[in-house]
Amino acid sequence: MDINFNKNEDHNKLLLSELKRKLAKVKLGGGEKRIAKLHNEGKMTARERIDYLLDKDSESIEIAAFAGEGMYEEHGGCPSGGVVVKIGYVSGKQCIVVANDATVKAGAWFPITGKKNLRAQEIAIENKLPIIYLVDSAGVYLPMQDEIFPDKEHFGRIFRNNAVMSSMGITQIAAVMGSCVAGGAYLPIMSDEALIVDKTGSIFLAGSYLVKAAIGENIDNETLGGATTHCEISGVTDYKAKDDKDALNKIRNIVDKIGDFEKAGYSRTAPQKPALDPNEIYGILPKQRSEQYDMMEIIKRLVDNSEFEEYKAGYGQTIITGYARIDGWAVGIVANQRKVVKSKKGEMQFGGVIYSDSADKATRFIANCNQKKIPLVFLQDVTGFMVGSKSEHGGIIKDGAKMVNAVSNSVVPKFTVVVGNSYGAGNYAMCGKAYDPRLIFAWPSAELAVMGGTQAAKVLLQIEASSLKARGEEITPEKEEELFNKIKARYDAQVSPYYAASRIWTDGIIDPLDTRKWISIGIEAANHAPIEKPFNLGVIQV
Repeated sequence: MDINFNKNEDHNKLLLSELKRKLAKVKLGGGEKRIAKLHNEGKMTARERIDYLLDKDSESIEIAAFAGEGMYEEHGGCPSGGVVVKIGYVSGKQCIVVANDATVKAGAWFPITGKKNLRAQEIAIENKLPIIYLVDSAGVYLPMQDEIFPDKEHFGRIFRNNAVMSSMGITQIAAVMGSCVAGGAYLPIMSDEALIVDKTGSIFLAGSYLVKAAIGENIDNETLGGATTHCEISGVTDYKAKDDKDALNKIRNIVDKIGDFEKAGYSRTAPQKPALDPNEIYGILPKQRSEQYDMMEIIKRLVDNSEFEEYKAGYGQTIITGYARIDGWAVGIVANQRKVVKSKKGEMQFGGVIYSDSADKATRFIANCNQKKIPLVFLQDVTGFMVGSKSEHGGIIKDGAKMVNAVSNSVVPKFTVVVGNSYGAGNYAMCGKAYDPRLIFAWPSAELAVMGGTQAAKVLLQIEASSLKARGEEITPEKEEELFNKIKARYDAQVSPYYAASRIWTDGIIDPLDTRKWISIGIEAANHAPIEKPFNLGVIQV
């Protein structure tokens, strides 16, 4: 191995170490003291509940673990958005599980909590996956009620989705394992089946204090809305559980009886590991996001037996397209080539840039995958589309629009991996979040922005300097450098994969070695939902 490989490896393993450290902190939720308090009340934490519910020694992935990261600091923070979401297996069936984290503001709903819950429901709807809610929440976080209550994508959308999923035949099971108050009380009751834990679970539209204030009635919370009340008097819940584990065991028994589903029919053979060592990805991926490397070397360390059937290998070489298998599943891969290549006309083309010929190739390949019912995997390391008079005169906008059209109208499931850069319109063409990938996740090396930090800082510096000069201020070279560094630091923070993950622009940041697992679990989920409409590009400029 050469010295650059070793430097890259050290850098990427440091990024991975930082990821693991941040994940360990996130998993503590509201902190060890609040976890201990929950245990003293005879309750399990959200993560303990999910771990107990999921089949032992089975694979699972966590969605949006970094939701809320660095947000709401003035309110004490909201680790993981105050809710834990995992796709895993319950009694052998793939499900999505959503558990309120009562150690974070008693499980109250922040704006990001609502967004994360809606993302979980979106995954369930797209893939027709059973969804299990483990409810333990004080309801809307009142200091921010205006950002979570009334709009289309706010709290009320959860209940609308409950109703829609029920009409679609998607199984929903809710266990009330703590507080379930006010509007939140509708979620378990709009599920197909509801359980409640005796003495710790409660459901009511208004608690005892509010009832006293509103109508003058004296009543305790247990009598008002406890397990006995709702299982024996109101009939609101279907099962009473003696404790958390009993409730989770009952859920496992219910899921065990669910019948099989109609499959989409994506091709799968016996999984094979890559022939080339996936650990070498750390040394291949460069330390600097501006450096060149061969994306094909990454692909060969992700796909089964390192076998890749390249489509149009000699044409449009700044995008790699071709067929492979990942964990046995057939996939079509669309990847940005990050090394300088020579075009069919003998011209040098920059790696990571989308040219007209590469956009044209990708469009045709995406259409082929839709015709053959092959899921698509996008590997993003893109700086954008080529600019300049030559590209403009050659119709780069038209060719880019074709590619965006194909991605937008694709009916096979799409999965996006942000390997490195994800800039500007390149993010769109390579199936960014706006284009409905079933899952979108990033490596620690990822950067998401309109443009790179240095370029953006230079543009913003010009604007800032002009504004200061207009006010009569002198801009010395020292002042200019200070301004540049300040602007770049602010922009770089927003480019970080953690900034994107905190806002759920991606579903997570993962170790590159977990990429195969995420794609495999994602395609298995997608296999629950047969394609319901034909692929149609609509009107395009030819």
